[in-house]
Amino acid sequence: MTTTDPTVIEAAGSATGAVQEIAFRAMGSDAHVILVGAPAELTSWAQQRIEQLEAMWSRFLPTSEISVLNAEAGRWVEVSEETARLVSTAVAAWRLTGGTCDATVLGDVIRAGYDRSFDELGPRQSGGSSSLVIGCTDIEIDGSSVRLPAGVGFDPGGIGKGLAADLVCAELMAAGAAGACVNLGGDVRVSGAAPDGDGDGWTIAVDHAQVELPFARVGILDGAVATSTSLLRRWLVGGSLRHHLIDPSTGLPTDSDLAHVTVLAHDAWAAEALAKAILIRGSLHPFDLLGGTGAEAIIVGTDGWVTSTPGIGAYLGGGSLPVAIRDHSTNGRPWT
Repeated sequence: MTTTDPTVIEAAGSATGAVQEIAFRAMGSDAHVILVGAPAELTSWAQQRIEQLEAMWSRFLPTSEISVLNAEAGRWVEVSEETARLVSTAVAAWRLTGGTCDATVLGDVIRAGYDRSFDELGPRQSGGSSSLVIGCTDIEIDGSSVRLPAGVGFDPGGIGKGLAADLVCAELMAAGAAGACVNLGGDVRVSGAAPDGDGDGWTIAVDHAQVELPFARVGILDGAVATSTSLLRRWLVGGSLRHHLIDPSTGLPTDSDLAHVTVLAHDAWAAEALAKAILIRGSLHPFDLLGGTGAEAIIVGTDGWVTSTPGIGAYLGGGSLPVAIRDHSTNGRPWT
């Protein structure tokens, strides 16, 4: 199916315990939580916890800790343990990706027209105005105190969703769930017993934004899946197409020849960072960043052709990937 989020969880009845689900909007995306064998109150707690993290981390809420950090750039700010971890994770993602995944591109994001929540963003925008510059290398963290460099803005973006999925999934398991899955805008973290109770793990369907059915299903026992795509969260500025994936080397939405990247990793924040970085860097040696990480990836070019790391087959349950994603509007041919 075609959804706002390019990864969905296929849930079924469980032999391990009762299955509970809740779906809602959070962090500008569709959120979906599945619990197996969990106390009934954990379902609503999960939503409240995700909303609490959004209240701390949203750049669109003037009272959030991230908004305060941005307003006080150049000064030390005392923040919660969660926000200090978010900032340190963003720095780790920047290092992991050689600077390609950079949470300090806020000025470029605003200049591209993404100056409000995407739910409020119209299909046609004017470019925003901002004097902010990038500067992840100079972020300072001391316990629960954080100092952004003067003139630098911080945008949690996908790293915030990935880290939130990791945190909430771990907390649900610690609170007594036999199994948990947290999906925030396509950043998915799973752990423990899956709904079908067969011990083979969670089945996660991977969607491409321009075709009707999932083109892959991956099975994961304990880990994460994240997808980055330039085919969603798009708008027009003066007739030019813009999207939210900013290339830090240019300050502009990437013109990569990749349209979709799905990464499997242990942590959702790392899967998110690697997926974004691979997409921005493009199809020339796309998997170099994965060396030593244990992550696997599937990429789809703007022409529809599909490529993956050799190890992805172990997650396909005996299935295979298509050679290309074919669009019904082109009579089954890949895009050209």
